[in-house]
Amino acid sequence: MRTARKGSVEMPAFVRQLVKETEKRVSSFFKGGRGGAAEGEQPGKGEKEEVIPSPYLDRPVLDKLMEEGCARWGLTYALGSMQGWRANMEDFHNCVPQLGGELADWSFFAVFDGHAGSMVAQYCSQHLLGHILATGGMGPEDDPEKVKGAIIEGFLQTDKHLHSVARREGWERGGTTVVATLISPYYIYFTNCGDSRAMLCRSGQVCFSTEDHKPYSPLEKERIESAGGSVSFQRINGSLAVSRALGDFSYKGAENRTPSQQMVSPEPEVCVVERSPADEFLVLACDGVWDTISNEELCAFIHNRLRVCTDLRDVCSQVIDLCLYKRFTMSCVPGGKSLTCCPSSQSSRPLPSLGYHQVEAYRAKEIASFLLTTNKERHTNLRYQMAWEALEKLDFLSKDPQRDCN
Repeated sequence: MRTARKGSVEMPAFVRQLVKETEKRVSSFFKGGRGGAAEGEQPGKGEKEEVIPSPYLDRPVLDKLMEEGCARWGLTYALGSMQGWRANMEDFHNCVPQLGGELADWSFFAVFDGHAGSMVAQYCSQHLLGHILATGGMGPEDDPEKVKGAIIEGFLQTDKHLHSVARREGWERGGTTVVATLISPYYIYFTNCGDSRAMLCRSGQVCFSTEDHKPYSPLEKERIESAGGSVSFQRINGSLAVSRALGDFSYKGAENRTPSQQMVSPEPEVCVVERSPADEFLVLACDGVWDTISNEELCAFIHNRLRVCTDLRDVCSQVIDLCLYKRFTMSCVPGGKSLTCCPSSQSSRPLPSLGYHQVEAYRAKEIASFLLTTNKERHTNLRYQMAWEALEKLDFLSKDPQRDCN
């Protein structure tokens, strides 16, 4: 995003354009015009109108990237990704259901939401896990403190190596948020750097979710200002909407400060949750999903789907469609990436003994139950979407839920 400085505040280009347009309309109003340039007023010689390319398309790109897999110890996962209304697709992911060797019972999943280009997100999706493993902090003993230290060090090393590549390739402006989970036999390590989010559902309820790193959060704002930056329009220097990310090196130049003390910090927040037999699924998704639907809504949506649907790809696809639908009705329309993992295949089981009409009735009952617990005015779009989906034909009964995981 192009910016210009006005005093000590860095103003985004779209704000300058809005100010110019407002000045024209006010001037036209007092001169009796209908808006735009005042009557008879011509742009000054040499004055060039700045045209800001729209980050959105006239029509959404509805093609989806779908992926699924499983691990021998029982985990299944699926991933769905769609560009949607965004002008460019800048999201990447890394799914490793089995790490191999002495970590054969460990899994790693991550979603990378790029901004100002896709190259940083792509690079980090290919190298982050390698830097984490290279620290040597992960082993069969599964020591939470050592693993947390390995994850943080892996992020810092990735950012360090990325910096040298970015200077060589000209990626200094680009960056990416990261949300990741490392699943061991005993713990789930949730890692967040930016405003993507992870959420764990346990016994049908939200058990845990990561915290978004936004510039206006008190601790984040304090670090930004200490590094010489400011927070305006809820953005760093009026421009960047996240306070932690890999890349974004134009915000990491403060002297005599460690990488974690810069305006944009590459240090992730790592939280450890002990695994439980009641764990149903966890979700990793970029902000395009979470800006549209709350943790509780998405937890209930997926929980109800998994009671009648055995295909995680379908569930991911429905989540993306729901978010696109809700964003369209709100006239704010991004792309999105969603990754859903089920620690145990027991959480998604078929209903082979039920006929078509019985399944329809069961599904309608589940949707009605969800709607009754939802604020009617606030969630009108969600209610309409779920009611509409209740009328769809079900094709999952003919699918074999068993997967070959050898």
